[in-house]
Amino acid sequence: MRKYDAVIIGSGPNGLAAGIEMSRQGLQVLILEAQETIGGGMRSGSYTLPGFIHDHCSAVHPAGYLSPYFKTLPLTDFGLEWIHPEISVAHPLENEPAAMLYQSIEKTSAELGLDDENWKNSFSYFVEHGENLLRAGMAPLQFPKNPFLLANFGIKGLQSAQNFVQKNLATNRAKALFAGCAGHSILPLSKRLTAAVGMMFVIQGHLATWPVVKGGTENLAVALKNYFLKLGGEIQTSFRVENFGQLPESSCYLFDTSPAQLIKIAQDQLPDSYTKKLKNYRYGPGIFKLDWALSGSIPWKDPNCEKASTVHVGGTFAEIARSEATVWKGQHADEPFLILCQQSEIDRSRAPRASHTGYAYCHVPQGSSLDQTAAIENQIERFAPGFKDLILARKSTNCKEFENDNPNYLGGAITGGVADLKQFFFRPAIKLDPYSTPNKKIFICSAATPPGGGVHGMCGYYAARSALKKVFGKKASTI
Repeated sequence: MRKYDAVIIGSGPNGLAAGIEMSRQGLQVLILEAQETIGGGMRSGSYTLPGFIHDHCSAVHPAGYLSPYFKTLPLTDFGLEWIHPEISVAHPLENEPAAMLYQSIEKTSAELGLDDENWKNSFSYFVEHGENLLRAGMAPLQFPKNPFLLANFGIKGLQSAQNFVQKNLATNRAKALFAGCAGHSILPLSKRLTAAVGMMFVIQGHLATWPVVKGGTENLAVALKNYFLKLGGEIQTSFRVENFGQLPESSCYLFDTSPAQLIKIAQDQLPDSYTKKLKNYRYGPGIFKLDWALSGSIPWKDPNCEKASTVHVGGTFAEIARSEATVWKGQHADEPFLILCQQSEIDRSRAPRASHTGYAYCHVPQGSSLDQTAAIENQIERFAPGFKDLILARKSTNCKEFENDNPNYLGGAITGGVADLKQFFFRPAIKLDPYSTPNKKIFICSAATPPGGGVHGMCGYYAARSALKKVFGKKASTI
């Protein structure tokens, strides 16, 4: 086994981003992946019936498309093609048209009745400065280049989603639309910072409609892989790392893994004081996911929902808040909040002619093995009567199955860990440089580091920047 400048354990979006950045600086980099194929959650396949292409985990990618780091990479030269819907988010409501998140802030607010001006007042300033906001918000804690912008965002975002809607929105339509976006936090909507998550998803929707990757999310992984290989990087798949002694000699090691996996592999390389902190890291709830092969489009009561890449199914703000709070009590919601994606409505390569794919998940207590199929399908049927009649085949994935497939998803937690005030900025442990460890050769680059979950590669970029500076005295590329 030859010596490398850097060895990266894990080939998710952050492992690939770290490998690319270090290769761009002329270093010899090896990525090791336990599975037969690269990508982490960026995988796709015919999980139900032949010809129906489903995304295993990540599906719709506002953060990937808008990622400050991915924007610097020539991924379209390596086959990546984004497909944008007409609408980012549809939010079905009972006895009235669905609330819609359009790219146009004016069109969105115009359909919110009394909240027309409130919606614009809440988000217009941040949308106007969206590129700078994303660059600052998708980064570790540091002195911002635009302190006034970040301070304004912080004033609104540090509060709970519940307080945000009480202060800024008046109608059930607008509150529900915001609740669906805040629900991506996987936190009770009464918790601080849930407003920031909701705001960020809304702002991303006003900057660009939430896209899917043509042919399946795995094609984003393939584009990243091929660019990495073009830069001279190496990848070895089917290489499951169980202990540090398996690794080839290298100047540094970057772990695109959960803190638990880092402990398992490298505990004898790290002081007990640091591993104790990692053992206290909190992962949060898991998910239960369903993929469907469908004989037609989902029959939403409001047919405009078909135009959205993502449908937030859960009803009013109060209903969604109740669902998310229930999960944090260790219970299962009878009417769960769903994040539903309908990729084949946008990308017709995903299903045979006249047929469609469907994808939805709900949050469940960590490690849950309870089958949520009926709860999920009943919730969809509530807003799309006749949905069940279209199901040709389904595949369910529970928490344990997600973890068995990818140990990073501890207990079915897919976003890298709880992103509350205790862990949002200082994750996985309190350090000025959260990517470094007490071992000067070991770094962590997974979603357990800032800015957290999502397919954006920013954790990998910043971890690579840390390693480049500390180990090689090099500067990363500017974003």
